[in-house]
Amino acid sequence: MAEITAALVKELRERTGQGMMDCKKALTAAGGDIEKAIDDMRAAGAIKAAKKAGNIAAEGAIAIKLADDNKRALIIEVNSQTDFLALQDDFKNFVSSSIDKAFAENMTEAAPLVAAMESDREALVAKVGENVNIRRLTSVEADVVGSYLHGHRIGVLVALKGGDVELAKEVAMHVAASNPQFLSAAEVSEEAVAKEKEIFLALNEEKIKGKPAEIVEKMVAGRISKFLAEASLVEQAFVKDDSIKVGELVKKAGAEIVSFTRFEVGEGIDKGETDFAAEVAAQLASSKQ
Repeated sequence: MAEITAALVKELRERTGQGMMDCKKALTAAGGDIEKAIDDMRAAGAIKAAKKAGNIAAEGAIAIKLADDNKRALIIEVNSQTDFLALQDDFKNFVSSSIDKAFAENMTEAAPLVAAMESDREALVAKVGENVNIRRLTSVEADVVGSYLHGHRIGVLVALKGGDVELAKEVAMHVAASNPQFLSAAEVSEEAVAKEKEIFLALNEEKIKGKPAEIVEKMVAGRISKFLAEASLVEQAFVKDDSIKVGELVKKAGAEIVSFTRFEVGEGIDKGETDFAAEVAAQLASSKQ
């Protein structure tokens, strides 16, 4: 039996996303064989316990591939049912193969990639017992493209006119942290502004009651101005130095932000309603069998 070291427990935890004690128990039972421990944890239902609802694939990973000259890049999202699977080599290899194929064939949308990888996807699903889907893909070309990947859950591409890769990466890191909705105030739709105004009026109904219309209008204008600053990338204070806006930072470097793309695992997916009490009861019942 191999020695169950802290490093081995740590590796198993990183690969499975399970608790330290669960990992130590699994390794002990597997005689220190980490691959067997992973298989045993899967067989014992560790993956099932992590499922959110039915076969909804709302976990997974973001992957990015950059051209050597940093003028072209791809970002994709591949979904799994659980984060447990997203940390496994089988899933990682599928994601890697998917983005390599998309990049090599200059794909610009997900549909051709989904079709090309279907047999591989079916084989993976049969092996791991979870639903897996290639959800979306975006291709970017520009003078300079920079990227930032935060773990496996958030990925960002930033396209610049002028500037360099380091600047693009700095902006990408900011986008990952601040999640702007728009590039600039000019891109904010009238619908978005109207919705923000509606929300403000609803939340401040008591506060504005009885005030003159011109005062209310000024209050609304102030809120909209703040909203535009918060939602627009170029108007946001740079996360590494809040004394300067992102737009000013880029302009000082003689560059211009052309576009940004931010993917976060599972965003926008309807995960359904989960009865937490029933889920816990079911897990307890299955553990007694």
